[in-house]
Amino acid sequence: MPTPKKGTRLGGSASNQKKILSNLAAALFEHGAIKTTDAKAKTLRPYVEKLITKAKDGSVAARRQVLADVPQKDVVAYLFNELAPKFENRAGGYTRIIKLENRAGDNAPMSQISLVLEETVSTEATRAARAAASKQAAEETPAEDTQSETETENVEVNAEDTAADPVEPAEGDVAAEAPAQDGSVAEAEAEAKAEEK
Repeated sequence: MPTPKKGTRLGGSASNQKKILSNLAAALFEHGAIKTTDAKAKTLRPYVEKLITKAKDGSVAARRQVLADVPQKDVVAYLFNELAPKFENRAGGYTRIIKLENRAGDNAPMSQISLVLEETVSTEATRAARAAASKQAAEETPAEDTQSETETENVEVNAEDTAADPVEPAEGDVAAEAPAQDGSVAEAEAEAKAEEK
């Protein structure tokens, strides 16, 4: 008698679990990412990884094996023609599982399983482009620092000029409605507005 598989059985029976995994894999290939329970995502991950590895082979035999597991011809054609070439340089780890909040109805732990389509190995051209971008950013940063230092000095100078001025009254005060006798306050405010622009 065969030893039963360890772990949880999705859907109760082996045949139902195969259908669940087949449908989840088809949805993952079609949409790129799906939201499901943690148990289904963890069970789906090795299933999908093996299908992608077969699709990278690209042979007719591999296509028939994948069609036996995922009997949707359009999804399998997309997997072999579009997705498999994107995973050429990747030896494994085609999927990523991200934990989400628990489901509202039954508080089941949820996850998002998605295909990892980012480039893994950087080529010489991408390394050179990144290095050039970082050098350019480094050159721009000192120029911005000097500008912020001069602005800081100007603000400090204005603060010293206005420190000797009397405190302005509140808006509702009658004295505030009268024109200021000392013109230096108005000039300092005009200078501050001009520097902000």
